[in-house]
Amino acid sequence: MSRKNILWADDEIDLLKPHILFLKNKGYDVTTVNNGRDALELVEETPFDLIILDENMPGLTGLETLSRIKQEVPQTPVIMITKSEEENIMDQAVGNKIADYLIKPVNPNQILLSIKKNLHSDELISEQATSDYRQEFAKISMQIGECSTMADWQELYRKLVFWEMELTAADTGMGEMLAMQKAEANTAFYKFVKREYGNWVAGDNSHRPLMSPDIFKEKVFPILDKGEKLFVVVIDNFRLDQWLTVKPLLSEYFTTDEDVYCSILPTATQYARNAIFSGLMPIQIARMFPDLWVDEDEDEGKNLNESPLIATQFERYRRKCRFSYHKINDSAGASKLIRELSNLDINDLNVAVINFIDMLSHARTESKMIRELASTDAAYRSLTESWFRHSPALDLFKRLAEKGYKVILTTDHGTVRVENPIKVVGDKNTNTNLRYKVGKNLSYNPKQVYEIKRPEQYGLPSPNVSSAYIFAGQRDFFAYPNNYNYYVQYYTGTFQHGGISMEEMIVPLVTLSPK
Repeated sequence: MSRKNILWADDEIDLLKPHILFLKNKGYDVTTVNNGRDALELVEETPFDLIILDENMPGLTGLETLSRIKQEVPQTPVIMITKSEEENIMDQAVGNKIADYLIKPVNPNQILLSIKKNLHSDELISEQATSDYRQEFAKISMQIGECSTMADWQELYRKLVFWEMELTAADTGMGEMLAMQKAEANTAFYKFVKREYGNWVAGDNSHRPLMSPDIFKEKVFPILDKGEKLFVVVIDNFRLDQWLTVKPLLSEYFTTDEDVYCSILPTATQYARNAIFSGLMPIQIARMFPDLWVDEDEDEGKNLNESPLIATQFERYRRKCRFSYHKINDSAGASKLIRELSNLDINDLNVAVINFIDMLSHARTESKMIRELASTDAAYRSLTESWFRHSPALDLFKRLAEKGYKVILTTDHGTVRVENPIKVVGDKNTNTNLRYKVGKNLSYNPKQVYEIKRPEQYGLPSPNVSSAYIFAGQRDFFAYPNNYNYYVQYYTGTFQHGGISMEEMIVPLVTLSPK
């Protein structure tokens, strides 16, 4: 640790020589004064890493000195030491953003602990996180090889996301090692899904993991049966790490019961979100409600029939439920919903779809500025947190808590940052998604994709008799041979969805109960 320079102001500074000697022996340079005015003069002349102030000094009091120091060097941490336990003094000190507040008598180790907390916490956290992850590395590698069920993969993915966020926050320099381990896990997960997915969606699916069509039956209906006020909020394209980023913003208003579920393939809105709202696999929607299903080659919007699909699910289960549906594409839409909340109390269920993060991921692809702002997964999370903190979406959740609503917060799928192009050839009717393709004349290397040649057996509709689906795994994306180099350069590093990865398929499903 680099040597730090500390200023200590106390009118009884001579009595504190043992404390000062203790700190000097610990490697700190300590400058002392016995009044507030001298402290201010030194602060103007010399940069200090930390300041210790006695609250009860003659002339300028500790609080008066603190106020002026904060005007001069607002970022320098200040520890206040006082004999007084009066609450108003504590309030004033906290209001002036002190770093710590100690009550006399204090021993040297108390002061040392406070100094370490304020000057060395980043270094200490980084060292500890690095040490802890090194110990976990071998365990995680072993766990990757032992995962045999979706529950195993969900547990592993939670652990990887935890370490990703811990190591990023601690700035450990271990990100490359974790990225390699995460890539190894995604490769194994891709093979696992290729092996198991057909069993999950074909025939008897009683042993499959919780998937998109099961959300209402397993999570929504039980709450409605209890007669509780319920809001279902679907944030499009919302990953597990993004949920953990915004979770602290909601903790003041809600207690959380956190879970994850498995999105169906393709991990795209048309399929995954329609499956949530209908409680059906896509092929069932297309057969039972052909007027509500939009094929890939049609120009019509792919998610325009979500409210009618919700209605079909209630009808199919013979459940009488008064519900409302709201699609929020911007701040004005969220503000409008907040204003209308008082009119929604008559409903058994209210559903809101928030599209911001999906728009952000697409904007990142198309806008050079957004690419710069979200150049990494950590930056992508930071943008999500900033949006949520300052948007009416947070106000919406606050109002729902105030009105006593239980909230199910979930998503239709996640997204993954792609790096590796795979060549594919299709006709003009082939869809444009970079993580999955559906068409009748697809040309590709079957070893590089997960191919489904009989879509109906996997719960997927066939636009044509000979249609096939192919899915990209890990961080792959499909690129056409025409203008290949430009195409690869343009899309490498962008966030895409539709394929097979833990980020896209293992997504948050959180029940929020108002405090």
